[in-house]
Amino acid sequence: MRERLIAIAGALGLAAASLSGAPAAALVFLSDFGVKDGAVSAMKGVAHGVSPRVPLFDVTHEIPPYDIWQGAYRLAQAAPYWPVGTVFVTVVDPGVGTDRTAVVVRTKTGHYFVGPDNGLYTFIAERMGIDRVRKIDETRNRLKGSAASYTFHGRDVFAYAGARLAGGIIAFAGVGPEIAREVKRIPHEKPRAEGDGSLIGGVPILDIQYGNVWSDIPPALFKTLNPKPGDHFRVEIRHGEKPVFDGVLPYAKSFGDVPEGKPLLFLNSLLEVSVALNLGNFAETHKIVGGPEWSMRVSRAGGSGGNQ
Repeated sequence: MRERLIAIAGALGLAAASLSGAPAAALVFLSDFGVKDGAVSAMKGVAHGVSPRVPLFDVTHEIPPYDIWQGAYRLAQAAPYWPVGTVFVTVVDPGVGTDRTAVVVRTKTGHYFVGPDNGLYTFIAERMGIDRVRKIDETRNRLKGSAASYTFHGRDVFAYAGARLAGGIIAFAGVGPEIAREVKRIPHEKPRAEGDGSLIGGVPILDIQYGNVWSDIPPALFKTLNPKPGDHFRVEIRHGEKPVFDGVLPYAKSFGDVPEGKPLLFLNSLLEVSVALNLGNFAETHKIVGGPEWSMRVSRAGGSGGNQ
């Protein structure tokens, strides 16, 4: 009898939320699942079953398997462009079923991130700021009948809890108990100015479709070099302590400002310092991968470069 009353109350709560007139927040998915099987569809099916009002979208499901770092960056690349209140279900979770914590993070910008606390929110914490972190109470926020499943929390916990939050069925406080306002972060090179007038930053990621190499040197830091289109800069890229590229590149506003096949330094879509080959693949040409061990140094050119 008690279980039946709980079920009725839950249904009434869903109905009340659906009839309240308040718009549902977008629910946006990111994972390393790929789309060759039914995993992504299963997550969306759970979310739709929780609240058909919630619009469902994707960042990507093509994160390389188990690559928390790339998941963290792609998430931060997209999230700031979504409206306040958007809920992100983020599943790059090689530790699924272990004692890693399942959380919902609310940022200072008012966005929500549902997933494992395993470093996936490294850049979200740095760029959007952490307001509150709550541990998901799986006694209330887990797909009914899934308790025996330990390997698909994306479906059973994260999509379910995320849809309840996006649909207004629970408030943020209903996720579970508040825990420390910090999240796990992956150590990496931070952008900075050096005493010799050069700038150093990480090479977190590639513009994977075209092979452009992105740093995390922000525009404010780059402006300290007083750059003007046509100026030349020395660019050095390292993997750990190993030099991989050393060359002098012109600063250009766009790719077509240099001849086909020639290199350039430019500001990418996030306005961060990047390098490319016009109609070519810089990363492939120079065997650059990107990640927390990679770095880029940029300085005004004082002479001819190395391997342009």
